[in-house]
Amino acid sequence: MKFSIVFDNYLANEKLESFWGFSCMINENFLFDTGSNGRALVRNMVKMGFDIKKLEYLFISHPHWDHIGGIDSIVDINRDLTLFLPDSLSQLYIRDLKTLSKEVKIINEYPRKLFDNFYSTGIMHPIGEHSLVIDEGDFGIVVVGCSHPGIVNIVKRAKEIINKPIIYAIGGFHLFRSKEEEIVETVKELKLLGVEYITPTHCTGDLAIEMFKSAYKENYIPGGVGRIIEF
Repeated sequence: MKFSIVFDNYLANEKLESFWGFSCMINENFLFDTGSNGRALVRNMVKMGFDIKKLEYLFISHPHWDHIGGIDSIVDINRDLTLFLPDSLSQLYIRDLKTLSKEVKIINEYPRKLFDNFYSTGIMHPIGEHSLVIDEGDFGIVVVGCSHPGIVNIVKRAKEIINKPIIYAIGGFHLFRSKEEEIVETVKELKLLGVEYITPTHCTGDLAIEMFKSAYKENYIPGGVGRIIEF
């Protein structure tokens, strides 16, 4: 499984553009979230060698501006997409996106299989956010947008869905306003749940990122625009 971060407020490749938000390519045909700036997203993807017209799936985790800002730019280039959208997204926007894509699948509170080995956690609160779960046979991987429901809660649900350990988590963990004690507890709980490798980025916050780096050592995998992770 290949993860390529194409939008992030951290920078791993100086030739790319960095703004607040998050988006990640999974393999060559699956886009997770779209960051806050569609034009920058498209430029980053092109510079990283991705052909947007070859995308098949677009997954939107939740309706915040820093994750949906690039939707229009993507569907302008490729209208042959299957969109996985949370029911927390504006119903008027969902209506419009149905006219701009091949297929729209609305995700509600119930976990569901999307296709093959890809699953949604189902909508979790607050905010109305769902996360992506990938079943890799012996273990699972979780991709998160902002983790508003709590990264620990998301991993617990993902584990229940596929009944396998979640050994890798990547995305925004929403700890940038958290105190040190809360971050320590989050790190501890994720380790107890069996998360062995980690890429905390976007809204995780500098302090939490440094604490994850210290706790996970060589199993900490940095994020940032341009980072390519093969797992």
